[in-house]
Amino acid sequence: MNDLVDLCVIGGGINGAGIARDAAGRGLSVALCEKGDLAQGTSSRSGKLVHGGLRYLEFREFRLVREALVEREVLLKTAPHIIWPMRFVLPHSPADRPAWLIRSGLFLYDHLGGRKKLPGTRSLDLQRDLEGAPLLDEYSKGFEYSDCWVDDARLVVLNALDASELGATVLTRHAVLNARREHEFWIVTVRNEATRETRDIRAKVLVNASGPWVNDVATRVAGVTSRRRVRLVKGSHIITHKFWKGPQAYLVQNRDRRIVFVNPYEGDKALIGTTDIPCTSRIEDATCTEEEIAYLIEVVNRYFKERLRREEVLATFSGVRPLFDDGQGNPAAVTRDYVFDLDEADGAPLLNIFGGKITTFRMLAERSAHLLGRFFPEMGADWTRDAPLPGGEMAGADYVSFSEKLKSDFPWLPREIRNHYGRLYGARTEQVVGSAASLEGLGRHFGGHLYEAEARYLVQTEWAQTAEDVLFRRTKEYLHMTGDQQAAFAEWFDGTSARVA
Repeated sequence: MNDLVDLCVIGGGINGAGIARDAAGRGLSVALCEKGDLAQGTSSRSGKLVHGGLRYLEFREFRLVREALVEREVLLKTAPHIIWPMRFVLPHSPADRPAWLIRSGLFLYDHLGGRKKLPGTRSLDLQRDLEGAPLLDEYSKGFEYSDCWVDDARLVVLNALDASELGATVLTRHAVLNARREHEFWIVTVRNEATRETRDIRAKVLVNASGPWVNDVATRVAGVTSRRRVRLVKGSHIITHKFWKGPQAYLVQNRDRRIVFVNPYEGDKALIGTTDIPCTSRIEDATCTEEEIAYLIEVVNRYFKERLRREEVLATFSGVRPLFDDGQGNPAAVTRDYVFDLDEADGAPLLNIFGGKITTFRMLAERSAHLLGRFFPEMGADWTRDAPLPGGEMAGADYVSFSEKLKSDFPWLPREIRNHYGRLYGARTEQVVGSAASLEGLGRHFGGHLYEAEARYLVQTEWAQTAEDVLFRRTKEYLHMTGDQQAAFAEWFDGTSARVA
């Protein structure tokens, strides 16, 4: 890469990848540095929703909710393969929030963001409507509203991929050791974590989008003390087998007024979460505790006829959310908004990003470009609102019609494999399949939906460097493979990845 770049972005989560993409599309030269894999931290450990944040209305965050609802429509249009509509059933209990308050909130939710694509709210008779079948009989009334599902890790990877195709240099597993100002530039020293070799990147502007590590990077790496702080809140999820019929998700409330999502996941699984507790461990060591598992099981059993037991939990994950510290005592009440902190000392700007949520990443990236525009007067105009992410180039077609095209293009692919490719790679499925004209042509089958051709594509195109990168972030195939199958894939990957890179 060039010695000198306009922007060096630290952090390969959704905000860092989004900023790199936006800037590269404006004609800026960009280096994106990530100490681990793309989306290895918070951005692959979310609730996997593109949503306005219905519960944020209770805290009067109307601007944030409106922006998120507008962005929900934008993202649904630009990435219809990894983002799709989902209906959420909200059972009502007289012991919880009053029905009039929920109705009012849902009315605002339907109208704040100029909803166009998604159906609106409707009331449910849970004793009669099918959506009420899995719920306990004491819940007779409910509501149903729309939001969207997202493959969070793939959203990050596709932003990085688009940035790369626009000219950005994406350096995964490159830790930033030090950044210092020198003659109106930043000298950023990075280390390749595989070879341990170091190199310097000279940048006009440094962007700190390191999420939970934002204060640490600002102080320890860049030698700058920001007046802003993040509050680290751990959110944990559990994964079980799906225990209801139908495509709908559920939004339920525990006795402490915390809400929990119970969402269909990976076809036959359920994703249940999240908790909201202060993170007291090292960020890298955050895990779902037995207390959190018990908490989530308790709230599910408060609503559903089928009793969930501890042994039915198939997997768990925890993410540490870097919420902008607005002084709220209750973690659930802390704002999900984002704040910029621009440090211009000695003429070499440093932009620190505090807070944010997946749904608003594109707008955050766009506004960061506006903030930095005076340093780059020749840069291009806003462009991401109507630009599809890689694989989303479906010429205006919805995913249903696109899936029919896939069936026509690849009639030999079994439906479940075709759907797997379509949902992950969209219009770029042909790049994954390559010249194959049969299942045998895809190479070795490792279990689940995973064939050799896909693994090779992920190494060659999407920076996958370990078996975990493939199984846990580029795909979720760890949920569809046995332990022996995962071990066999890891053995194959470790033995061949150097040759396919």
